[in-house]
Amino acid sequence: MSSAPGGKARPNGPRRRDRHGRGMRGPLAPSHVPIARSRSERFDDFVLDAVDRLKPKWGGQLSSVEFAVEEVPPADELIDGPGRLSSDPIPFGRVQPAAGGSPAVVVVYRRPLEARARDRDTLGALVHDVVVEQVANLLGLSPETVDPGYDERH
Repeated sequence: MSSAPGGKARPNGPRRRDRHGRGMRGPLAPSHVPIARSRSERFDDFVLDAVDRLKPKWGGQLSSVEFAVEEVPPADELIDGPGRLSSDPIPFGRVQPAAGGSPAVVVVYRRPLEARARDRDTLGALVHDVVVEQVANLLGLSPETVDPGYDERH
């Protein structure tokens, strides 16, 4: 027991009530309501949706590929210079080809895409395009081959 202001004994650990005696507040929304999901969880859903849209045609090739989300690209990918493969100063994703016993990995960067998107629909479309571009890069194909609708959006 520790002593609280005013000389009253208070058990160690988190407070059970706030200073007005109303108790801890509950969640703002039930967990099954979309508003209860965090931005990163919604972004993960966009990536999973993009992968699911590609699976009917490319499921065999993508079965051993892992898809990941990172907040921002590593500093070494932000270096601008003549050796740079992309014209974008900030990459939206990358591919790590399979090496040894580890599978190929497609990584999508959340923060640069969120900064570029105007709204949720735009973000979903951007995420889908980045996943298509990275899968195309991994398979050695054009993005239009991976997703025929890609050409219409660009």
